[in-house]
Amino acid sequence: MSQSLDRALTLLARLAKEAKTLDQLAEEVGVHKTTVLRLLRTLESHNFVRRDGPRYYRLGSALFSLANQALEGYDVRRAAQPALAALNAATGHTVHLAAYAEGEVVYIDKYEGTHSVRMYSRVGKRAPLHCTAVGKVLVASFPPGQREEVARAIDYVRLTDNTIAGPEQFLAELDRVAARGYAVDNAEHEDFIHCIAAPVRDQSGTVLAAVSLSVPKVLLDLDGLLALVPDLVAAADQASVHSGGTGEHA
Repeated sequence: MSQSLDRALTLLARLAKEAKTLDQLAEEVGVHKTTVLRLLRTLESHNFVRRDGPRYYRLGSALFSLANQALEGYDVRRAAQPALAALNAATGHTVHLAAYAEGEVVYIDKYEGTHSVRMYSRVGKRAPLHCTAVGKVLVASFPPGQREEVARAIDYVRLTDNTIAGPEQFLAELDRVAARGYAVDNAEHEDFIHCIAAPVRDQSGTVLAAVSLSVPKVLLDLDGLLALVPDLVAAADQASVHSGGTGEHA
């Protein structure tokens, strides 16, 4: 990667967190202010960066436009919207649509629940595979060799007492997910949230994405959550139909 490109990408990453001054950016990137100013002017000319008052810089509209275009590139996102919206309206709980991306889950759509206790998530956010229901569904759909390769490459960070701790435990869980057709996150990612997920498939049966219901434990216990599996599976099947699949849950 060229040095200028590397520095420009670093600047964008720094500005993603908050607006910063030229001095702050020069210090964080470790180069002279004239170099940073030249890069900022180039980024600003393409609307990747904009000025915020006389001293500060923040991300510009071009980045948000690119992000929206990239998300719209997921055909499954558009196809699944009616089914996800209906599931959200029927249950009142948060609905996510997620895809696999470079060893992680990426949320590509979200319908916010109506309750006041909510999980922190947003479209475009990434999450681990081993402790999310959507991650389990996605990896469980892989051929055995790829499934094992992915499982053994994961850094098994313990986020709660229930988080899966290693590849053997994860592979056993994936076998269960593949057999029953849905996955459960029993407070493994966040200790006050549990979740269920099911696959969305295309016409060949390939899993395109995973749809999930996320519910605070204070609102619904595990038995109550599992009682919603038929509703979740029906929504996933409907999303599959809209994505070109048969709607037959496998």
